[in-house]
Amino acid sequence: MLDRRLFLHLATWLGQWPAGPGLHVVRSWRRARPAWDGRPRPAVAVSVGGSTVLSVPPRRVEEVRALVRGRPLDAWLTALPAAVGAPELTTNRGVFRWCTDPAPLPDVGEWLPPAMPGAPPWLGLFPEVLVVRDADGAYLAGVGIKRHDAYGHELAVGTSPAAQGRGLARRLVAQAARRVLAEGAIPTYVHHPGNHASARVAEAAGFPDRGWTSFGVFPH
Repeated sequence: MLDRRLFLHLATWLGQWPAGPGLHVVRSWRRARPAWDGRPRPAVAVSVGGSTVLSVPPRRVEEVRALVRGRPLDAWLTALPAAVGAPELTTNRGVFRWCTDPAPLPDVGEWLPPAMPGAPPWLGLFPEVLVVRDADGAYLAGVGIKRHDAYGHELAVGTSPAAQGRGLARRLVAQAARRVLAEGAIPTYVHHPGNHASARVAEAAGFPDRGWTSFGVFPH
C-alpha cells in the first residue's frame, strides 16, 4: 500500500494522484506560482508502472495535451518548456525515490544558516541546512530540504571534492530524512539517471529505487 504521506504529497504537488495507464496531463495552480525557492516549475511529472501524471499551469493544459497526444516522451520533451510558456527554462529527468525507514547511520551534521566558509552557492537557496564542517569550520558536505508542500520534502545533498569518499553524504541524507519524517512528511530524493554516485548515496541512506521516475521544466 502506498504510504499515506506520499499519496497526499503527490496529489497536492501534482494536482492529481493516482492515474490510470498512460500519460495524464492535469492542471495545478502550483505550476503557475513560484516553487519552494521562489523560482517557477511550470511542469512537473511523476511516472510509475506505465502511468504518468504531468502537472502544468491551468491555462496551458490544452496546449500540452495537443503536444503530447500520441507521441513518445522523447519526441516532445524538448518542446515542453515553450508549451508551458517558459521557453527560457530547460527540461530535466530523474529517478524519483522516497523513504519511510532511513538507514540507521549515525548523525554527522548540524543544522545551521547557509552562510559559512566555503559553502557552495546552492546552499543559499535554503533558510537552514544540515552541514558537516571541518575543525576550522569550513564546509565539507551539506543537505538542504525542498519543502514542496506539507506532505513531501525533497532532499538535496552535495559534498566538497576534498571530502568525497568518507560517507558523509549518506549519513547526512539519512539524518535529514529522520527529521522530515518527524515533521510528519515523506522525504523524497531525485537524481539524474546517470548520476551513479548520487544513486549510491540514496541506496545507502534508505531510499531504494522502486522504478519511479520524474521529469519536468526547471530553471537552469
